[in-house]
Amino acid sequence: MVTKDADGTGGGPVPITRVLVANRGEIARRVFRTCRRAGIATVAVHSDADAGAAHVREADAAVRLPGAAPADTYLRADLLVAAARAAGADAVHPGYGFLSESAGFARAVRDAGLVWIGPPPAAVEAMGSKTRAKELMAAAGVPLFAALDPASVTAADLPVLVKAAAGGGGRGMRVVREPDTLEDALAAARAEAAAAFGDGEVFVEPYAEGARHVEVQVLADAHGTVWVLGERDCSVQRRHQKVLEETPAPGLGEQMRAVLRDAAERAARAIGYTGAGTVEFLVARDGRPYFLEMNTRLQVEHPVTECVFGLDLVAWQIRIAEGAALPSPMPPEPNGHAVEARLYAEDPAHDWRPQPGPLYRLDVPDVDAEFAVPAGRDGGLRVDAGVTGGDVVGVHYDPLLAKVIAWAPSRAEAVRRLAHALARARIHGPVTNRDLLVRTLRHPDFAAARLDTGFLDRHGELLRHGEGEGTEAAERRAALVAALADAARRAGPVPGAREAREASGTATASGATAGAGAAAGASVVARLGGWRNVPSQAQAKRFRAQPGGREYEARYRWERAGLVPEGHPGTAVVSAAADRVVLELDGVRQEFEVAMYSGRVFVDSPSAPVSLTALPRWPEPGTRTPAGSLRAPMPGTIVRIGAFAPGDRVERGHPLLWLEAMKMEHVIAAPVTGTLTALTAEIGRQVELGAVLAVVKEEAGP
Repeated sequence: MVTKDADGTGGGPVPITRVLVANRGEIARRVFRTCRRAGIATVAVHSDADAGAAHVREADAAVRLPGAAPADTYLRADLLVAAARAAGADAVHPGYGFLSESAGFARAVRDAGLVWIGPPPAAVEAMGSKTRAKELMAAAGVPLFAALDPASVTAADLPVLVKAAAGGGGRGMRVVREPDTLEDALAAARAEAAAAFGDGEVFVEPYAEGARHVEVQVLADAHGTVWVLGERDCSVQRRHQKVLEETPAPGLGEQMRAVLRDAAERAARAIGYTGAGTVEFLVARDGRPYFLEMNTRLQVEHPVTECVFGLDLVAWQIRIAEGAALPSPMPPEPNGHAVEARLYAEDPAHDWRPQPGPLYRLDVPDVDAEFAVPAGRDGGLRVDAGVTGGDVVGVHYDPLLAKVIAWAPSRAEAVRRLAHALARARIHGPVTNRDLLVRTLRHPDFAAARLDTGFLDRHGELLRHGEGEGTEAAERRAALVAALADAARRAGPVPGAREAREASGTATASGATAGAGAAAGASVVARLGGWRNVPSQAQAKRFRAQPGGREYEARYRWERAGLVPEGHPGTAVVSAAADRVVLELDGVRQEFEVAMYSGRVFVDSPSAPVSLTALPRWPEPGTRTPAGSLRAPMPGTIVRIGAFAPGDRVERGHPLLWLEAMKMEHVIAAPVTGTLTALTAEIGRQVELGAVLAVVKEEAGP
């Protein structure tokens, strides 16, 4: 039985033997990894949609939470506590997101006689409402923005930020730049916050254009020691959700670092904080910091701090929950620089649209550690992934696939290492933001640390899949490689003309080699059904690049010597197999890996990985839909419908309905100006990809 003091913070050391993680995906796997090293048994919980997920497969035991929606599963405190008791767990780790910052859940865990691996419920409650947190921080002398009364916001106050009072992760946030959009932003933020956190309270504050998002990691025990573990820059964001994070934050002077560290420590002490937590700030253009919020949990980006400080923050969360004290008044000295990239199944070029579907392969090369600090003082590459090859990216949860972290002696080395690893990663399945990450990491402004929360908005060219001759040339070459691999798959591995000529030339110098070369040539002829003294007809295959949508036709011929490409001057085929093609490009030899899954073809090379869809030789007749049809861009749930009804006139861009998928809302807007002739959507309705939701008949031109 767990013993506790009168204040509920725990008594003496309480050995934990079995931990239930009230979460899913990457963070559940991360906590399990530390538990295994510590000799602690693990319990997973899962919705029906996650029954076969990686975190379930890796746990010692798992408990089903019936249903798929978060509100029915991972947001049900009663089910989570019951699962812990049923599985014999003596402690609960909340992870991040879901109920990780719910004081009510923390109390329910403790009331059940279980150890809560997190801060005291009173501290969670103090920071759980961002409006209340601002009052407490103001009293503690922490600099902050004053909240605004939505009813009193004028044009002079703009831009403003509408923000959920509970939760985080960029959900329930809207930037308002026009007075007449404030009410819609409030309604949308409330709906999204209620769906994500079970709390629809929002507030309004000034929005600092061009500010940096800088946060400070704290770790505190119950014996009065607070460690401040440096600061992280999290300014590169999309939809107010972080994409790239790094520590230490580049370009901050020592005076600013000292101000932030002091403010973070005062914030933690003001609420009696214990465990791992993060105090977040905006640093305005004028250099003044403003308190944003305190996350009373582990952060998604905690691995960069772990690498630089050589700590396992999850292990310390567990030790502190057991009653242990931090070993010294001061934290370890930092070493080097670490950068983290969040790899999402989403399409940045199309409004960050989530991309559910099968993930065939996820392989980052040269990884030194998974869910752990790489060994050695010179850094390394770390991956924390929530999925593995063979999993399916579903529509119910966040589209995060993995976090890739590079740690090196300097920022430049860490950035280069991370970009190189991402560029060479084998990611077969949904469209991802991988190319965006690589382009951002290699951008001159990122290299120079010219960072702020508008970075991606300012550099819109980074969002696109890639344009210009270079991208099209890479896709065109990949289409040729895919066609050659398909030919080899049907005929068996074959040499190209270059390889056959080399074998033939070698044959004159060595009888043994000549025999091998003749055999190779004969095998090609045998597979082709005999050589004819006439040119063969060119073969053609068609492909569409994904994303981007450009179509290519690849042509090649079978000759006596082997495969010969058409329309690619300076290109010779060295060899071709179903999974690997070797080309000589203007005298430079290059290898390409090829993988095919149900019509999807992935061509990987050190220079430019390309994803293709094989097209039929003759276009298939499609089912026609009315002009102006709005199709569901992804599977999801209709959560709101606009004020328009069939028969109303709508302007192009007018929002007609809102579709919720993968924890984000997506606006479905009128594609043209005209009359809304059909609206098949209903609130709460589940729709499939491509379902027609509405039809707008375009107005006739003048």
